[in-house]
Amino acid sequence: AAPPISLVIVMCMASKKQSKYSAGALFSGIGGFCEGFAAHGILTNWAVDWDENAAKTYRLNHEDVTHLNADIRDISANTQGISEVDVLHAGFPCQSFSMAGRRNGFEDERGRTFFDVIRMVEEFEERRPKVLILENSPNLRSGNGGEWYLQVQNAIRRAGYWFSEENARELSTFDYTNLPQQRNRLFMVAFSTDHFWDGSFDWPMPLAGAEKTLNGFVGFNDDVDEEYYLSKDNKYYRMIKDLKTEDHEIYQLRKYIVRPKIKGICPTLTANMGGGGHNVPFIFTDKGLRKLTEFECLRLQGFNSKFKFPDDVARHRRYTQIGNSVAPPIASVLAKAVRRKLDTDAINSRADDDEDWVQVSGG
Repeated sequence: AAPPISLVIVMCMASKKQSKYSAGALFSGIGGFCEGFAAHGILTNWAVDWDENAAKTYRLNHEDVTHLNADIRDISANTQGISEVDVLHAGFPCQSFSMAGRRNGFEDERGRTFFDVIRMVEEFEERRPKVLILENSPNLRSGNGGEWYLQVQNAIRRAGYWFSEENARELSTFDYTNLPQQRNRLFMVAFSTDHFWDGSFDWPMPLAGAEKTLNGFVGFNDDVDEEYYLSKDNKYYRMIKDLKTEDHEIYQLRKYIVRPKIKGICPTLTANMGGGGHNVPFIFTDKGLRKLTEFECLRLQGFNSKFKFPDDVARHRRYTQIGNSVAPPIASVLAKAVRRKLDTDAINSRADDDEDWVQVSGG
């Protein structure tokens, strides 16, 4: 059963005035999309997520946002707290499309929530968002012989948006930001036919090939709690130790195998890295072998040092929230390009608006 809708409204007018554009967030998680877009003056008015623990973390770090702890299937464009916005972003569930999942696509109820995103957009009618941004597994585009992606494309177009093959692209945090994490995701950017003459979009360019390092992200010499360490008697300790080749590299435990990564590179941080023996990232220190802490994982996802977790959110849930999140720096890179499109190409563009807005580097 879906959780009851819980609405928290806290207004912070000073920060709202700095924004020329507003955003709404569906499947907001802990706010990776929101943080990246805020860096370019596109501030979130409202956010929605069904997970109670993710909602707690989001609210703690985004006190100026109206947050609904609700199932998207239980809300509409007319729900209290939902308002007209310029940009709508949604990282809808990827488990039913990912190569790591069962790939049931739209036969899976999680996959079908995509159509609830479209339903809400259509409910706004003439007030629909100018820009629609979706994020999912790259396999959404190629899986099931391309049929999934064709359904997505047709639904977006029917909702009144410019959307072609050029409006979807796979972006990697490793190639487009300063993060050393290898994390490839599919982003889809559509533009309202009522607000733009066409759907052209200047995608961000990858960064020049600067050498990546884990320094500053992972504390190889930090003193952390003993509970992060594996006992030398642990079977996983023995598995990983037998493969040790470098001091400053991450080893990813995947149930029955260990994947050492090239020095300076972090593997994709996943939602299931907090429990069991699947996709858990480990490092060797002078004291032994330990998991990356949740705060190191936050840094590797690009969250700033002020980000915090509620005390009553368990550690394994923190790892899940991090792995489920969009990396803020990749969202920032995308937001910069969206902002440029809004400023220069929108019908009745606000490019000449002299209202100030704050720009923060996002990687």
